[in-house]
Amino acid sequence: MNIIVGASGQVGSMVVENLLKDGAPVRGIVRSEEKRIALLDKGAEAFVADAHDREAMIRAFQDGRALFIITPESGQSNDILAETKAILDNYRFAIRRSSVQKIVGISSMGAQFSENSGNLLMSFMLEQNFTDSEVEQIFIRPAYYFSNWMMGYDEAIRTGVLPTFFPPDLPIPMVAPADVAALAAKLMPGGLGASKIYELEGPRQYSADEVAAAFAKISGKEVKARQIPREEWEQVISGMGFTADGTRNFIQMTELVASGQAGPQKQGTVWLQAETTLEDFLLQTLKPGK
Repeated sequence: MNIIVGASGQVGSMVVENLLKDGAPVRGIVRSEEKRIALLDKGAEAFVADAHDREAMIRAFQDGRALFIITPESGQSNDILAETKAILDNYRFAIRRSSVQKIVGISSMGAQFSENSGNLLMSFMLEQNFTDSEVEQIFIRPAYYFSNWMMGYDEAIRTGVLPTFFPPDLPIPMVAPADVAALAAKLMPGGLGASKIYELEGPRQYSADEVAAAFAKISGKEVKARQIPREEWEQVISGMGFTADGTRNFIQMTELVASGQAGPQKQGTVWLQAETTLEDFLLQTLKPGK
């Protein structure tokens, strides 16, 4: 049994679909009855459980062989690192009381930093959490998701401006979430080898200027990238609904990415390039002319 935590999420849902397509048994862990029914309709087993509930995690992991796990993505916690630690402790506790033999975890590029990296510390914590465990441990460090830019797409088309925290001409590693899910699904039943960490990015790096140009091409509207001044970051991020702690961690992460330090480590890892380009991702996600 392949158990997928966050089975209704962006990557988790595609891991489920890839495994089912290959005929593999899947149990998806979700947080609502509605999502459980949707998984059952796809042909998967489904279990409603909250990662904060240790006993529920123990029940959900029973009879599992491979386990796909994630860390929290919300900026609405008052102490996101403490919340991450609590969830990871629950994972570890439940794994020890299960038949799980392999962990496939979604980490992030920049997970090599143990301090001053904001949200990326969650990935560092994920990779370090199971060092005393005997289960096989595989972590995928994706680059910046193409899909992150889609939060600004409608505004960019409406106003002609794509806001960005990064210098507009700064190329950074990016990747399509579908390629991350495809790799995770491939690693669940078998894998590419014994290596522990896979760093995954797309066929090339892109800047915010290039993202704006791609938006313009697919929409037929003029779009230009414009960097948000550093002194406005706190106001902008808190305006997105982030708590003070969420804002602080987001800023630390963004500063590290903008510095160019949060790229692939390429040391003690396996570096991979996916095939999906930014243009391909947009064509798959949007209808031209929207």
